[in-house]
Amino acid sequence: MNIQEAWSFGRLQLAHVSSFPDLDARLLLEHVLLVGHSYLVAYGQTDLTPEQELRYQQLIQRAKQKEPIPYITGMAPFYGLDYCVNPSVLIPRPETEQLVEHALNWAKTRGQLEVVDVGTGSGCIAVSLASQLPCASVSAIDISTEALVAARKNGERHVPGRIRFYEGNLLMPVTTPVDLIIANLPYVSSHEWTMVDDGVKWYEPMIALNGGSDGLDLISELLQQATSRLRPGGAIFLEIGWQQGQDVLQLSRNQFPAADIALVVDYAGLDRIVTVCTGKTRQAKEIGIGRIGDRS
Repeated sequence: MNIQEAWSFGRLQLAHVSSFPDLDARLLLEHVLLVGHSYLVAYGQTDLTPEQELRYQQLIQRAKQKEPIPYITGMAPFYGLDYCVNPSVLIPRPETEQLVEHALNWAKTRGQLEVVDVGTGSGCIAVSLASQLPCASVSAIDISTEALVAARKNGERHVPGRIRFYEGNLLMPVTTPVDLIIANLPYVSSHEWTMVDDGVKWYEPMIALNGGSDGLDLISELLQQATSRLRPGGAIFLEIGWQQGQDVLQLSRNQFPAADIALVVDYAGLDRIVTVCTGKTRQAKEIGIGRIGDRS
């Protein structure tokens, strides 16, 4: 089997289980051969060794069982960098890149900031902020020991020495005021859990997805904790579920009645981010990306 034949084989095998069979087959083939896309195209007639062919077929079988490709290859892209991932951490999503973008738009003109990423998982948010905000002091928190192992590895790989990692529940490890709190917490409700794709339910960590009966358990708790930890003039950026905008706006107003609070939709027009900015802000102008849905 040569490269072109292997690629076609993988595409056909994954046609009924993957939304992107061509891409998934390609990524697995690149992983086995330790090459990039251009090599596959340029050297399509090159034969695989028997060992490579067997390995590729084994990985295709795993993908046919709906195991996510990033867990098979051990890598996932996010905001221009590649991250080591495993089943102890949620696979980074493109939607979360928008969360990072909005936070950066708020933070980039504010100089030295104390930033905390809550529920860091793979560390992709904390690493992205640390790489883009050289003057910021960045902390990352997770309740999972295993997730922090992956996050530390990614931190040392991309921004060595820039992030402090803490194990704990939400903001409990934070003992001094911070300027920016950012979080992509579990927000899938118990009802929605039954509709989640099998590949997600079977392989990704439930602790990073299930947010309780209405999906808002941890978001509500974080907002309560933030009232005693957010510095005046600081901000909170939360990723939320597509039907949770109004509920999270109300939770935010309950805890921060004087803040400038906004709902931002994603590129698909769905509820995705809630921002809470205290003090005088130019929030609508600063956010810049997406439509501001509801302001308090």
